[in-house]
Amino acid sequence: MEDIKSKPVKIDSLAEYQDESVVSREIIKKEVGTVTIFAFDKGQGLSEHSAPFDAMVQIVDGVAEITISGNKNIVKKGELIIMPANEPHALFANEPFKMVLTMIKSEK
Repeated sequence: MEDIKSKPVKIDSLAEYQDESVVSREIIKKEVGTVTIFAFDKGQGLSEHSAPFDAMVQIVDGVAEITISGNKNIVKKGELIIMPANEPHALFANEPFKMVLTMIKSEK
């Protein structure tokens, strides 16, 4: 992370696509939440799960299929979606995509 502090960087350069893989790089890790960039190759995804944090996904390249509580959403480059805390969600790459995931701890 030190290599990107205090200078502009291209978001989509922080994680590169790898064949048949999901690549991630944590940019910020704090007690109150995290910011991570992901690169999903075509056909890759994250199976349904839930998290105790509200999460904002920003697509920075490609198109993502993001299912939240059974509702499928197509999210494109330049768009974002909020995944509420404790709701089941899954992500799938019908084509390669990159995203920034920002998770903020929910208040009790």
